[in-house]
Amino acid sequence: METLHGTSCTRRWRGKVLILGLLGFVTIIWGFFSFNDGGLGMREKAPDMGGEKAWILQQHFNVSKSQLLAFASLFSESDQIASLECTKEPGPGMMLGNVISCYLKVLCSDEEFQKRHKWAAENEEAKDQCLVQDENIRRKCDVSLLEDTSPSCTVQSTVSANRICEKEECAKENSRMLCTLVIQCWWAFVGMIMCYKLSGFSMKLWRNKKQKLVQKVEEQPLRRRKQPEKQQQQPPKPPKVAGTWRKNLLLVFIVFGFITSLWLWWHLCARDHLWREETLANMCDERARMLQDQFNVSLNHVHALAILVSTFHHGKQPTAIDQKTFGEYTERTAFERPLTSGVAYALKVTHAEREQFEKEHGWTIKKMETEDQTLVQDFITESLAPAPVQDEYAPVIFSQETVSHIVSIDMMSGKEDRENILRARATGKGVLTSPFKLLKSNHLGVVLTFAVYNADLPPHSTPEQRIQATVGYLGASYDVPSLVEKLLHQLASKQTIVVNVYDTTNSSAPINMYGTDVIDTGLLQISNLDFGDPQRKHEMHCRFKHKPPFPLTAASASIGVLVITFLVSHIFHAAISRIAKVEADYREMMELKVRAEAADVAKSQFLATVSHEIRTPMNGVLGMLQMLMDTDLGPNQQDYAETAHASGRELISLINEVLDQAKIESGRLELETVPFDLRSVLDNVLSLNSGKSNEKGIELAAYVSNMVPEVVIGDPGRFRQIITNLVGNSIKFTHDKGHIFVSVHLVDEVRAPPDLMDEVLRQGFNLVGDVSNKTYNTLSGFPVVNRWKSWEGFNSIRSTTLEKSDMIKLLVTVEDTGVGIPLDAQNRIFTPFMQADSSTSRTYGGTGIGLSISKRLVDLMSGEIGFVSEPGTGSTFSFMGTFGKGELSSLETKWHQYEPAVSEFQGLRALVIDNKTIRTEVTKYHMQRLGISVDTASCLESACSYLSSAGNTSLSTPLAMVLIDKDVWDKETGIILHQSLKEHRKNNVELLINLPKILLVATSITSVERNVVTSLGLVDKVLTKPLRLSVLIACFQEALGRRKKRLLNANKPTLGKLLREKRILVVDDNVVNRRVAEGALKKYGAIVTCVESGKVALLKLKPPHNFDACFMDLQMPEMDGFEATRIIRGMESEVNEKIAAGEASVEMFGNVVNWHTPILAMTADVIQASNEECIKCGMDDYVSKPFEEDQLYSAVARFFESG
Repeated sequence: METLHGTSCTRRWRGKVLILGLLGFVTIIWGFFSFNDGGLGMREKAPDMGGEKAWILQQHFNVSKSQLLAFASLFSESDQIASLECTKEPGPGMMLGNVISCYLKVLCSDEEFQKRHKWAAENEEAKDQCLVQDENIRRKCDVSLLEDTSPSCTVQSTVSANRICEKEECAKENSRMLCTLVIQCWWAFVGMIMCYKLSGFSMKLWRNKKQKLVQKVEEQPLRRRKQPEKQQQQPPKPPKVAGTWRKNLLLVFIVFGFITSLWLWWHLCARDHLWREETLANMCDERARMLQDQFNVSLNHVHALAILVSTFHHGKQPTAIDQKTFGEYTERTAFERPLTSGVAYALKVTHAEREQFEKEHGWTIKKMETEDQTLVQDFITESLAPAPVQDEYAPVIFSQETVSHIVSIDMMSGKEDRENILRARATGKGVLTSPFKLLKSNHLGVVLTFAVYNADLPPHSTPEQRIQATVGYLGASYDVPSLVEKLLHQLASKQTIVVNVYDTTNSSAPINMYGTDVIDTGLLQISNLDFGDPQRKHEMHCRFKHKPPFPLTAASASIGVLVITFLVSHIFHAAISRIAKVEADYREMMELKVRAEAADVAKSQFLATVSHEIRTPMNGVLGMLQMLMDTDLGPNQQDYAETAHASGRELISLINEVLDQAKIESGRLELETVPFDLRSVLDNVLSLNSGKSNEKGIELAAYVSNMVPEVVIGDPGRFRQIITNLVGNSIKFTHDKGHIFVSVHLVDEVRAPPDLMDEVLRQGFNLVGDVSNKTYNTLSGFPVVNRWKSWEGFNSIRSTTLEKSDMIKLLVTVEDTGVGIPLDAQNRIFTPFMQADSSTSRTYGGTGIGLSISKRLVDLMSGEIGFVSEPGTGSTFSFMGTFGKGELSSLETKWHQYEPAVSEFQGLRALVIDNKTIRTEVTKYHMQRLGISVDTASCLESACSYLSSAGNTSLSTPLAMVLIDKDVWDKETGIILHQSLKEHRKNNVELLINLPKILLVATSITSVERNVVTSLGLVDKVLTKPLRLSVLIACFQEALGRRKKRLLNANKPTLGKLLREKRILVVDDNVVNRRVAEGALKKYGAIVTCVESGKVALLKLKPPHNFDACFMDLQMPEMDGFEATRIIRGMESEVNEKIAAGEASVEMFGNVVNWHTPILAMTADVIQASNEECIKCGMDDYVSKPFEEDQLYSAVARFFESG
């Protein structure tokens, strides 16, 4: 059956793999279609032909027809000579109008050339996608707009035809790729189906063979049937021959698929790299050509302007050009030179002509460079020094408005410009300077210089003739970054590559004219630039802006081949070995599971056994010591017994901590969810630690905010354990000064604004009190750390999520003024068995696991714990826990023990005199728990003022008592206060009989001091801290009258009253335990009978019997407590059924209608499972060894309290 089951699993598994392959196939096809929809669906929008001529002129030349015709308006009609022949190199005699018309025609042909190159480059960039029309491409250039009859330059039809062809080729290529992929995926899918069928056919043959083998075995005699059945339990092995050739074929297929995948990866990556190289080269060359062509066009315009100056300034007398005309003309024709940032004309002046020249123009020729050789943006010509004496000057006399600041500057005084001018007039061509920062803009640029000659220069002149014929120099500055930026802005793909333009005249130190340094992205393309100056070399360097992306196509294809290879291989391999592997894994898993469960059970049993074996003798030790202390002992003997008893309790506490740590580590610690009174838990903690705090003179106090509900739902024992650990540590590490303060607030109170917080919570905002007296706004006046820092890292406090309405989060803080925690030890404070210092255990004692246990318990409460500490100042520990909201009616009886006393003090009024605000709030909190209205005074003077004002006014509630702290009280204070109270009694009719009681509140006080203050009659009662409800009730009852105290004691049920004359059966196999239990129960008046085993207990508790309850041990020989309890409950159930059915009379079974004897387990186990098993087997409750009076009271109260 196992083998058949394995075969069925394999069949289902292969079906799932087939479905997965089909889904993958559909996903690949859908993704491919989605990817290609964008490319195949692109449509090119036809250009709008209406108004194209005007659009070309405005967009490309930034001028209209009327603006172009305005050029000639600056000159008289006599200046407009017949046009010369339009050539690309106009002669010096060509006039302005013809120059403009001619150059526009030339620009038309240049524009057409640029468009062709640009369109071709864009095609290369978008090789794998259909082309989109670029709005920057000009389709038509017709200079007939300028009212000249000239041929138009039209490339629209050619471009459209080429784009349609490219679009069709793109669609065909995509279709071919799609068909190829579909065919490949289809064959892969068919191969998967064939493999599935072949595998299924093979498995079917194998199953048929196996069934025949089974039938053959069934026909054999019974004596020979056992051995085949044993062999049948093991999965039959496939034939060795078939398995061998299948494995060899599978291996060949895997190797072939792996090699194919690697080759496909290499091929696709190489193709992608080659495509990137070609794309980068085309894009870089296209940008270089466009930059070069546009620069040449601008160069021709500057040359035309030089001819203009030669004709109308030097060729006419008087000159037709001045600075105003030149500036206005250059500004209005700036559209012809979009790449220049400004033009200027400098006149050739010899030294002999300098004085006359300066008189004519009214300014001095200035030196170009300043003294400190810096080019500042706020360039002031007047601040420049006069040009030094030299043979020749070239002062600027005309300039464009954008560079008007260079008028009067000698261009020959600059080194770069001087060399530029000398080369320009010698060669007769435009020359460029090396890159430098331009004035004003502070950008890197170059200056193009043309020499202006007189009309006498022969056509084929020598350099000496050109120098002699030179009359001036026309210069144009080019802002290279702006020039290249304008060019790249026209390209749709400008964001894909990074362009740098370099001046490589000096190959060893190239100058970066444009672009920033970029990270090396792999490929680099260099294109040469020719700006018309053969002596200067320029290059354009292009890189992709980003590193090449991961070859997703190559990876997908190669991984796809590998996936298909391994998928098909896995199908074959699964049919051979899947069943055997699953069965082996299952057997191994079950074996490991059994081992793990056995180990867990062994660990739990060991923990329970250790707990029982340790607690059982300790129960005897503590029980016998308690019985010894109840006898008549001498003073020394009593001291010895009490010391031994206290040591035993410390040992029990240590054992509990170790066992708690073990339970936490094993994950078996569970929290209870019961309603409890949180304030009573704090009172118990204070009572437990009051002796140690009084011995050290440390003030111990607790405070609970009014916002905290009276009843919360959680685990009171673990909550008490956390606070006990924290308070115990604080007492241990706090010396004979200061205080320990426990406070409880809601987390919502911490989030509230400071004005809505109570005084205790606001303590962290203002710690300093009276600096002159070195007192602080704390419980004892000693400095403390900022408690707010202890919880500032809590996620629940920073979180703004809403909590459930029935859940609350409590923030508990324990503050002390102890020695503090060293900084280097604070990070390991919650580590088990680790202490702040190796000497700590020797100095203060302890094991170092209390805080670790507290942290784990807080984690179980879905909370957080943190601390802040300063060595020498103290520490503050805070933890947050989640609890439920409870009702008063849900509390058990033990939580209501003080309710009768509280009702006695309802409506009373008290005055608290204390100079510490926090301490006053603590006293006020405890008084309000009793229903007493509280007024406060910070000093004796304030108290006297209060009494006098209260006596003059009619108060609804008379003053019943005055509580004065020992720090405020002295003998004189007591006398003054006593007199004030007498005056207050005279003024208040209701106080004529009884004077308000004066109670002195002290942290620690000796018996001598107590007798002194009470003997003087100034104090009615001394109240010792820490304040808690039981102490306040007892003290107030004694101060107000003993009759009430006796009445309270009469109404309060005690353990002695509950157990008196009760017949108790104790079942335990250990004689010491029996004696301890017998002595503890007889102490409270019970009649105890002891037996040693569960079998004897069955005889004793068989109905009818006269026992009122039974205390039964769990671990006993022959029959343990669980089995004995189940049998007893069974016997009681039988008797009850007989009585209910009328088969037996009530008189036969002791006149009891329903038999159910309370059985309480005496357990030394600490495992929660043991306690749960006690309830499950029929026990009513359980008490831990050794007996504790409070626990014993809680266990028996619900059975005997009503009786």
